[in-house]
Amino acid sequence: MGATVKLWDPLVRLFHWSFAGIFVANYWLNEEGDDWHQWLGYTAAALVAVRFAWGFIGPRAARWSDFFPTPSRLKAHLCTLLNKRKYHRLGHSPLGAVVMILMMLGFVGLAVTGYMMAEIDRYWGVQWVEDIHGYIANSLLALVVLHILAAIYESIQLKENLPLSMVTGNRKDRGE
Repeated sequence: MGATVKLWDPLVRLFHWSFAGIFVANYWLNEEGDDWHQWLGYTAAALVAVRFAWGFIGPRAARWSDFFPTPSRLKAHLCTLLNKRKYHRLGHSPLGAVVMILMMLGFVGLAVTGYMMAEIDRYWGVQWVEDIHGYIANSLLALVVLHILAAIYESIQLKENLPLSMVTGNRKDRGE
């Protein structure tokens, strides 16, 4: 077993837990269209912009180049999963990266459709915009559930508490 290393920087961890809180608040707690719902949506959009930029200038584990899900990375990850082998790497796994990117795009889609409904008069009350907003929110819920289940599965497989690593920033380095 390797040493513990600092992997997730404070900005990545703040981004992750802020997104989680915003999603829970806007999906289950805030009334659709109320001020809190809208401001948290705008906050999520700003967070995506910061995280996107951080992917170019942040530390290694935060960089797009470190984890972007290329076809070869995805193939290697899928092969290990299909062969029931452990897949350990510091940072996001390729499939985890796909889910992360889809979640970020989902938040962007929610921000755009939410902005259309709230700020552009011609879209206020337009059913297809509301439907798309709801579809994206429900798709994001499915991705969140998949993300949580994958984190639990991988934690069991690797015998390491992955959700805790997003709190502390630390991971076990097994000499990847």
